[in-house]
Amino acid sequence: MDRYQSTVISQTGSSALTTNKVLRNTYMLLSATLAFSALMAGVAMVLNLPSFGLLTLVVYFALLFAVHKTKNSSLGLVSIFALTGFLGLTLGPILNMYMQQLPNGSQIVMTALGTTAAAFLGLSAYAVKSGRDFSFMSGFLVVGAIGAFVLGLIAMFFNMPTLSLVVSGMFLLVSGGMILWQTGDIINGGETNYIMATLTLYISIYNMFLSLLRLLGASRE
Repeated sequence: MDRYQSTVISQTGSSALTTNKVLRNTYMLLSATLAFSALMAGVAMVLNLPSFGLLTLVVYFALLFAVHKTKNSSLGLVSIFALTGFLGLTLGPILNMYMQQLPNGSQIVMTALGTTAAAFLGLSAYAVKSGRDFSFMSGFLVVGAIGAFVLGLIAMFFNMPTLSLVVSGMFLLVSGGMILWQTGDIINGGETNYIMATLTLYISIYNMFLSLLRLLGASRE
């Protein structure tokens, strides 16, 4: 009986250590990719780079595929920094547009940034503290993300500002759900690859920031 209890305690402790390691590595890599992305956004702003247009989607999906293919090797780190760095570059022209074309553009950018940071910290803290399993949300989140992406393309090609705002709202909700789900998945041992966990959290933060930027910008135009 004592041996059985010792085995259970040992396995539980090992599982907790693995979970803590994945969570720690995820947050460390997420911090590094966010910093690198911010740096590249700053470079794009200083160089006044133009919008990447549809090229953004092509390069994004190519780099996304690369991350998935290399997630179990050291090349996965190179791939995820390439992806987040590129997304940072695409963010630069967007920030320049807001700051140059709107009288309160700087305030909008800072408000969106602060709200995104607060939302991420709050959602992550709740997921970690509660220890809940949010996997029941996965199907809804996938459908919501695909639906928002398709509607976003329609809004862009047919120049539909109202639909674009609806899409921003959808991405805002989906991004919040993704942060809860991914963090809960790490806590409960469902996600053991910190590169993939970082990818999900980074994209959620990126989409949340862009959605808030669009909604705040529209409310003050």
